Amino acid sequence: MTPENTRKPTHSLDDDDYPAYTMGRAAEMIGTTPAFLRAIGEARLITPLRSEGGHRRYSRYQLRIAARVRELVDQGTAIDAACRIVILEDQLAEAQRLNEAQRLNQQPRQPAADPPPPVETP
Repeated sequence: MTPENTRKPTHSLDDDDYPAYTMGRAAEMIGTTPAFLRAIGEARLITPLRSEGGHRRYSRYQLRIAARVRELVDQGTAIDAACRIVILEDQLAEAQRLNEAQRLNQQPRQPAADPPPPVETP
C-alpha cells in the first residue's frame, strides 16, 4: 500500500460517546441484565443509540453511568432514586468544575516584573 492509499485509523474506539456496545455485551460488562439497561433507559437516565436494525448500542460513558446506578441499586436504593442520585451527582460535578474554572479566572495576577531602568544616552 502506498501512503496515499492508507486510511487513517478511526478514533471511534477512543471516543467515550461512541456507541460501540450491544445491549448484551453492555449488560455483561457491568454485570447486570438487559432488563436493567432497559429500565434505566425508560427512566431516561441514558438513551442508547440505535443501530440500523433498531438494536440498542451503548457508549463507554453510558456504561459508566449504568454501572454507578447498579452500584446504588445493589446497596438497596430503588432504581428511580438511584437514577436521580446519579443525575444530581453529575450536576454537582459539573458545578464544581465550573466553579474551579471561574476561581482560576479570578485569581489575582502576578505583578509584572519591574521594567529595566531607562538607558541614559549622552
